[in-house]
Amino acid sequence: MSTDVTPAPAVPDRRRVRAEIWIVLGLSLGQSAVYAVLSLVVKLTNGGLRTSTATLNSSRADQQWLDLTLQVLSIVFALVPVFLALYLLAGRSIGLDRRSPGRDTATGVLLALVIGVPGLGLYAAGRALGVTAEIVTAPDTVYWWTVVILVAAALQNGLLEEVVVVGYLHERLRDLGWGMWPVIITSALLRGSYHLYQGFGQAIGNVVMGLVFGWWYQRTGRVMPLVIAHTLLDVVAFVGYLSLGDALGLR
Repeated sequence: MSTDVTPAPAVPDRRRVRAEIWIVLGLSLGQSAVYAVLSLVVKLTNGGLRTSTATLNSSRADQQWLDLTLQVLSIVFALVPVFLALYLLAGRSIGLDRRSPGRDTATGVLLALVIGVPGLGLYAAGRALGVTAEIVTAPDTVYWWTVVILVAAALQNGLLEEVVVVGYLHERLRDLGWGMWPVIITSALLRGSYHLYQGFGQAIGNVVMGLVFGWWYQRTGRVMPLVIAHTLLDVVAFVGYLSLGDALGLR
């Protein structure tokens, strides 16, 4: 008779898990949230949000080769927390794979439409009410490689936010015994907090996005459609602003 006994799954050390969460967030979007709050305070004390500007993807140097180098390095180093989160979750799937490319792409497109179309209205309303800063998503100086960098930045944002704030954080909070909705709400509030530099309107919009994305992840266990949706939203925002900015008088 065999005496082999299947070992019980290891019980996570909750104190260690909490420390790990703080470290990962402190190196990534938790740090961004702190700076976003401070940026919001500066805007509110310097004339308010109506007259403020939130600039994304700005030029980093006057020399073309140095600007490109700094842009690439910024994207590469911003992805380090993504690899750290995946490393810490080794052996656990968060659905960041090519198992269902067709379904993931279709779902990503649908989610991008669900979030993006109302998001445009929310931005316009926020600007009219003076609770959202003017958002500039492309640099003033444009080179032959600018569009490529903007697309790469959009992909970096999609990976960083969805892997860390959804895949990683959801899994780790569940390890701590949190229920589904506390996890979803906490993740969504974090997403809103690091967008506060854009104003209250955009922060609220990102909380709603976080609720939808968090619910979807809890339902499916797949982060890939969220990465696709987020990347598409940012590509449209970044490249669309660059393409239409002059025509609409935005640049």
